[in-house]
Amino acid sequence: MLMLLSVCITSIMAIAYVGYNNGRQALNDSIENQLVSLRENKAHEIENYFQKVSSQVQIISQVGSIVEAVKDFKVAYRELNERSLPIDWNDRLKEFYTQQFLPRLERNTEGKPLLYSYLPQNTAARYLQYQYLVNNTNPAGEREFLDKASDGSNYSEIHARIQPIYRNFVEKFNYYDLFLIDAQTGDILYTVEKETDFGTNLYSGSYASSSLADVVRQASRGRNPDFVAISDFEPYRASYGIPAAFVASPIFDDSQLIGVLAFQLSIDEIDRIMTGNENWGQNGLGVTGETYLVGADYGMRSISRFLIEQPERYFKAIAAEGLPQVKIDSIKQFNTTILHQEVRTPAIEQAFDNQTGFMVVEDYRGIKTLSAFRPLEVDGLDWAINAQVDTAEAFQPIKDFQQKVLLATAFIVLVVTLVASVLSYYFVAPIRALIDGFRQVGKGNTDVRIRVKSQDEFHELATSFNEMVDNLALQKKLVQQKNQENEELLLSILPEPVARRVQQGEENIGDSFSNVTVLFADLGGFVELSETLSASETVSLLNSLVGAFDDAAEKHGVEKVKTIGSSYMAVSGLSVPRLDHAKRIIDFARDMLRIVRRFNQERNMNLKLRIGVNSGSVVAGIVGQEKFIYDLWGDTVNTANHLRSQGEWNTIQVTQNVHNRIAEFIDDFEPVDELAVSGRKMPVWSSKPDWK
Repeated sequence: MLMLLSVCITSIMAIAYVGYNNGRQALNDSIENQLVSLRENKAHEIENYFQKVSSQVQIISQVGSIVEAVKDFKVAYRELNERSLPIDWNDRLKEFYTQQFLPRLERNTEGKPLLYSYLPQNTAARYLQYQYLVNNTNPAGEREFLDKASDGSNYSEIHARIQPIYRNFVEKFNYYDLFLIDAQTGDILYTVEKETDFGTNLYSGSYASSSLADVVRQASRGRNPDFVAISDFEPYRASYGIPAAFVASPIFDDSQLIGVLAFQLSIDEIDRIMTGNENWGQNGLGVTGETYLVGADYGMRSISRFLIEQPERYFKAIAAEGLPQVKIDSIKQFNTTILHQEVRTPAIEQAFDNQTGFMVVEDYRGIKTLSAFRPLEVDGLDWAINAQVDTAEAFQPIKDFQQKVLLATAFIVLVVTLVASVLSYYFVAPIRALIDGFRQVGKGNTDVRIRVKSQDEFHELATSFNEMVDNLALQKKLVQQKNQENEELLLSILPEPVARRVQQGEENIGDSFSNVTVLFADLGGFVELSETLSASETVSLLNSLVGAFDDAAEKHGVEKVKTIGSSYMAVSGLSVPRLDHAKRIIDFARDMLRIVRRFNQERNMNLKLRIGVNSGSVVAGIVGQEKFIYDLWGDTVNTANHLRSQGEWNTIQVTQNVHNRIAEFIDDFEPVDELAVSGRKMPVWSSKPDWK
């Protein structure tokens, strides 16, 4: 009875221990996967947001109406500069600054702002601020609804024409403000919101050191209409010190730089993305999970969940962590953690060291959390993103499991004690051990061992049993090893779904796919280069290049089909159906060009690449018996091959079908003359991206 009871208790504790460890690890892995997924989703949304913003400012700055508006405003602004202002206008403007703007700014900033540091100096700025700020009957925050001042000026006529359009644009796309600036003088010719920066000079005025002035200077120096400058969040005094970020692009009239278009980004839009409209629970973040952004100064770039949901506990926690009182006061004043909440954890430090990972850290509240982090990929911004959840919440199921195990153990020990007292007399350990061993082997478990201390027939039987199990285990291991080798070989030749079908004994495998995108690439200069290299050097170089192509294909969700000499064939949407297969192929093609360019730079070579891409239906299947390959056929494949062979070096040529699919995402393709492909002429588009 004592033996059975000891074995029972030991087994229960061992199982509980293994179950606890395995359960904790499984739960940790599950939470890691969930946090990584949430991190990637939010990172993708933020990166797409800034890409959208950059695209909008880039495109709108080239619209003809913007060019005409800047030209008209410049003329009207010069006219206002030549006017003389009534004395009472200047007095009322000073009264506006001293009684409305400066007191509110002082509450939000350190120190006492001085009137003459912010009062506009030139006549046009004073004129416009009097008409659209001082003499505006709409309250602060609604001044943008004044379309036309009643001064009868040429400026007001132009303003009345464009204000409703730009105001609607700002509201629809959730920007804080829109600016038109004279690139030569730095004068702010127009804004939607009509704050105290309206009409002032960004090169020498009150806001010359602001982040808005910085992006305007960058855009003014840019000689490319597609140039976009973006700034990080900083307190912006024209907006009463609230955190503001700006994006700007130059405006050209033909080839002459005449102005700059700038957007002031809304912190509300970034907070909406990062908080999921404050639906953390529905987004899988439970009670304590959140995702947030951090800038290079280790200040937050999005709002903390706990400031919204638990402000009192949040302020108590950050005070205990030693956040300066001035920072805490700023968070309360602005009701946001952006710029004011410092997050200097090992996870964030690793993210700024260009690392991606998952670890346990104490967050900015001093609470131990599971954190998934990585740097954010946004041009012009050095930001990191972090998704986290408190470890207490994450591992609560394990704590519940511990309590249940203790209760279950106590109950089982009691039951076993009662049963053992009855059955111990009939208990024959060797026989039962052998029976149990045979049962385990019957279930396929070859790790079973039988130990009998007595030197009798049971001992010999146990020894024979163990030898049999060892032989079975060895045979099983050899079979498994052989099967694994065969499977790895098969998967290296065929796509995984096709390989599974071959393993199941299916013959004559062939399938039709109605909607895929095929890529053919031809490496130029390699044959000539191989004549100057040894065979091993040639193969090593080609392996390195093809390996880089394969890695890029896997990153973009593209399947490599085959290589023929220095040619490369790939497809997207075949084994895994994808709605964006055309875009994935184009992104992969661009990466191929970048890879070849990098090889040339690193190894002082002159390799080149031409690529043809087509979308449509294909037939795929296995050809051959003893030596077989998986290949594609059809007009789609032939057309892509023709585009590749007829294209220029270091270009991507696509059919009209492909261009229709990617036009809304990629806009640098240009039409070329119709090419004769497979006996017919068809429109072709060409791009030569990122090649210098």
